[in-house]
Amino acid sequence: MNAQTVMQELEALGKERTKKMYISNGAREPLFGVATGAMKPMSKEIKINQPLAEELYATGNYDAMYFAGIIADPDGMTAADYDRWMDGAYFYMLSDFVVAVTLAEAKIAQEVADRWIASGDELRMSAGWSCYCWLLGSRKDAEFSENKLAGMLDTVQRTIHAAPERAKYAMSNFIYTVGVSYVPLHDKAVETAKAVGPVEVVKDKGKIHHLQALANIQKAIDKNQIGFKRRHVRC
Repeated sequence: MNAQTVMQELEALGKERTKKMYISNGAREPLFGVATGAMKPMSKEIKINQPLAEELYATGNYDAMYFAGIIADPDGMTAADYDRWMDGAYFYMLSDFVVAVTLAEAKIAQEVADRWIASGDELRMSAGWSCYCWLLGSRKDAEFSENKLAGMLDTVQRTIHAAPERAKYAMSNFIYTVGVSYVPLHDKAVETAKAVGPVEVVKDKGKIHHLQALANIQKAIDKNQIGFKRRHVRC
């Protein structure tokens, strides 16, 4: 398949209802409104194809950009390539669920994510913290530095309430993910969640919502999910 064929396939899979839902979450034209599950047959046929992924991501079409993440070669991308993809990620569904997810399967994941977290840029921060969530939820505990993650929990505790809105979501999810998926720091994550308390975020139309990492960790405890790891990060 070439880029033109993929675009035609995606357009045929688009649904107006799905398109409206994506737009309500921040997507903008051009897009078709393709459910992620509907992309699986095509992704199985194409498998990994970095040149095609680059062509599709460059279209600026949300569905094509999402599909690009599925067929991208994570280790075939440099730090500069990930920065370039972040430059095109104009809202959180791209930064956190396309770029961060792809990065999470790369050997340079922590190095790039650390830099994004320190950048001060809202979506880069969000992608960096989200990348760690994908990493912790899929890689063995031994692949991480306990001291480093403990320091990151301390950083979240100190800074989350003043962080940019989308970063707040990712940072709260980081506390939760450490508490559930990184067993050595479960107790510290619980204590951090208690210290942080509810995190206020402003949603669409000015509605106030509170992120509750502690309550979410408790739900995972109740369901006996501590230590959970997923097999794959990408679809």
